[in-house]
Amino acid sequence: MAVNRLHTEHDRQFETNRFVYPVLSRRSGGLSIGINLNPDKVCNFACVYCQVDRRSMAGARQVDVPQLLDELDRMLEQATSGTIFAAGKFRETPAAMRHLTDIAFSGDGEPTAYKRLDELVVACARLKASHGVPDLPLVLITNASLFHRDHVRRALEALDAHQGVIWAKLDAGTEEYFAQVNRASIPLERIVRNITDAARARPLVIQSLLARVHGQPPSDAEMAAYCGRLCGIVRAGGQIAAVQVHTVARTPAEEYVSSLTGEEVDVLAALVRRETGLPVTAFHTDRTAAG
Repeated sequence: MAVNRLHTEHDRQFETNRFVYPVLSRRSGGLSIGINLNPDKVCNFACVYCQVDRRSMAGARQVDVPQLLDELDRMLEQATSGTIFAAGKFRETPAAMRHLTDIAFSGDGEPTAYKRLDELVVACARLKASHGVPDLPLVLITNASLFHRDHVRRALEALDAHQGVIWAKLDAGTEEYFAQVNRASIPLERIVRNITDAARARPLVIQSLLARVHGQPPSDAEMAAYCGRLCGIVRAGGQIAAVQVHTVARTPAEEYVSSLTGEEVDVLAALVRRETGLPVTAFHTDRTAAG
């Protein structure tokens, strides 16, 4: 397998595991251990760029916590010892990325829909400490749609106590574009309000996937509205640690969706940086551009 394909193949099946999987992540800069809290493939968004194949049968219907923790225990042993890089596709991992960067709550749907997430965060924190990496970040990759619910607020507080980092999705500036790209029944205003409220309590990373839809990149007006949303979050007291601007890296749900070129991603990232004053990193298949 070519090295560059390691970045684009985020297979959630690893050996006999049902819930825990390793990926080489461009955005984290090394090996990330993923935890799939949506094995049923249920999600409250239906993003046009999503790479999850929801037509195939789900591998499990609910989370088996003891099995998940056992899988994570074994994965942490392989990752911290370096044995994961000795066989299989990870043998081709570049030297600079042969290190464990985080444990990420992600998977085949929205992880905050899992109602015992706060308890699982604490259990995962204990496991990473037992493997000698107590400061390893726990990353929540989320669409922020459920931040206003009590069980999610408890989970965010648990993350705060255990080196947690929140990557919150924001792909649009207008309700119309949000409905077109994310196809959610939840309004964009709710998402922005949730991000703002959560960011008042701790810094968030904003992750934004920008793509061609029906051959067209986001319009100038849409990008202006998107930048306006970010500025509004900051004006309201929200803390944004960084913005990640990336594009389609794997096969999307809809054939009319395609990736932006590296140059286009860089141009849009530079626009966001200029209009918001926030630190922005651009991700595409060729390289990573920070600023």
